[in-house]
Amino acid sequence: MKICGVDIGNSTTEVTLCDINLLNKDIIYLGSFSVKTTGIKGTKDNVIGIRNAINKLVKNLNIKIQDIDLIKINEAAPVIGENAMETISETIITDSAMIGHNPETPGGYGLALGETINLEYLNEIDINKDYIVVVSNKFSYEEAAIKINNLFENEVKIKGAILEEDEGVLLNNRLKIKIPIIDEVSNIDKVPLSKLAAIEVAEVGQTIKKLCNPFGIASIFTLTAEETKKIVPIAKGLIGLRSGVVIRTPQGEVKERKIKAGTLKIIGKNLIEEVDINTGAEYIMRKVNKIGEIKDVDGEKGTNIAFMINDIKNHMSEISEIDTSKVKIKDILAVDTTIPLKIKGGIANETYKEKAVAIAIMVKTHKLPLNSIKSILESELETPVEINGIEGVMATIGALTTPGTKLPIAIVDIGGGSTDVAILEKTGEVKSIHLAGAGELVTMIINLELGLNDVSLAEEIKRNIIGKVESLYTLRTEAGEVKFFDKPLNPKLYGRIVVIKNDKLLPIYKNITIEEVVKVRRRAKESVFIKNIIRGLKTISPMGNLHFIPNVVLVGGSALDFEIPNMVVQELSNYGIVSGCGNIRNSEGPRHAVSTGLVLHYIERIKIK
Repeated sequence: MKICGVDIGNSTTEVTLCDINLLNKDIIYLGSFSVKTTGIKGTKDNVIGIRNAINKLVKNLNIKIQDIDLIKINEAAPVIGENAMETISETIITDSAMIGHNPETPGGYGLALGETINLEYLNEIDINKDYIVVVSNKFSYEEAAIKINNLFENEVKIKGAILEEDEGVLLNNRLKIKIPIIDEVSNIDKVPLSKLAAIEVAEVGQTIKKLCNPFGIASIFTLTAEETKKIVPIAKGLIGLRSGVVIRTPQGEVKERKIKAGTLKIIGKNLIEEVDINTGAEYIMRKVNKIGEIKDVDGEKGTNIAFMINDIKNHMSEISEIDTSKVKIKDILAVDTTIPLKIKGGIANETYKEKAVAIAIMVKTHKLPLNSIKSILESELETPVEINGIEGVMATIGALTTPGTKLPIAIVDIGGGSTDVAILEKTGEVKSIHLAGAGELVTMIINLELGLNDVSLAEEIKRNIIGKVESLYTLRTEAGEVKFFDKPLNPKLYGRIVVIKNDKLLPIYKNITIEEVVKVRRRAKESVFIKNIIRGLKTISPMGNLHFIPNVVLVGGSALDFEIPNMVVQELSNYGIVSGCGNIRNSEGPRHAVSTGLVLHYIERIKIK
């Protein structure tokens, strides 16, 4: 009898086919296959992915679908994970009061202070004044160099320059007197003229010191204590940068205002807690843990968090075909982070780092339309389909085929939208829990913290190591190892940070260091994966004591990550737990735990009969 186990996951759909001898209950595993899940887990759209996976598997085995006697589908947990980011505050600059800028290749170095003047209009120049010259793209760097050198010869005190084009180095190389130059100012027309400005450019490998210090800016512009307080957001935005410019206009001002992110109302069985998103992740999670089992969560009306919650519930209502009132939020994960935000009112798309809270929410309904999937498959494949086997239970049964494991055994399955944790006791009792927050949240944090605006690239950074192209023939990895190439690399990659994906090098077009990327990536994984694993294991372990769990097996696609298993082993070793990446059936690695468990579960059922 040939049985096919089908596991519909958030990201992948996995199938395992085996041949069972009904007389002696012996089992022969014929093979496994996985494809990307089509549609949202547990919906009719999954049929396409299931059909594709089974078709490819039987083709590899040189058999027909009609040879399969039974298809078993897991009872896909009716949960959907959603993520959002809420910033704590926002900086707005009115009337171009102060700006901060950090082009990749400024010219010269040093600190310059002077009055802004347009290179195009040089009337009424006062040789007793210091000037910062503003150069639009109407001038080439050669034309600008000639004009500025003429000003030098006429004893005009040009102390620095602001350029629209990316020509700071080219201009500086042609000047008789070296000055700090800021370039790549896209909105050059917004630079206020005849106003006092300060430019600072650090030497290569250094960062600016004066303009990133509120009191440094206050010293330059002779600010009062109240005015100094207002320019803190600008100083904060220039920390760690190689160059910056600050311009003061009397009528302008900098405002830092609080955004109404909203208040969460966490409803438990016997307790209701309210918590403001702006209090940060640690305080939010303290409230979540205090509640225990969450019945539902609401957001303060008219706020960002309320809009997010309503959108998620409406979405779940549509796919599960039930009333919105029956859709309940069962878990929340909050993570503190920092993200680059554009300063409104700036002149060169300036950004600054701001605190934010990343939020993952898991929604649950009473059921998913699995019977519809069953009917469609039976009609299309002409094969009986059976739906049973709770995900967590099936995963633990499948994980037991990993050599070196024993009961009780716990599994951790980190998916795209949620993290599943389950434990199978010696008595056969199974406890499981679905937690909000998983791979997609990590990707979102990486994308936003690094300011990539590219989810695909953030996903690759999450999954692969990075390096820096140091020459056309060498690349230094994040571990410090040097890789040599026989053929020259693409010149466009020179000096770039790249993602090393197999034989491909994916460039990261951002002015960031290897250390920064690695720090963000690891911190995101620790904040989401490790935090969730610990709180999940505490929930299902006897008396909440992790020391009672001897084995933890990582299953699912995230267990293939190049650093997650080691991070988990290191953390759980503190509790005396033997943990590691699963090797299902001693051949599949961490994949196919649920689909294998479905088959084994069927065998146990017929043994009992």
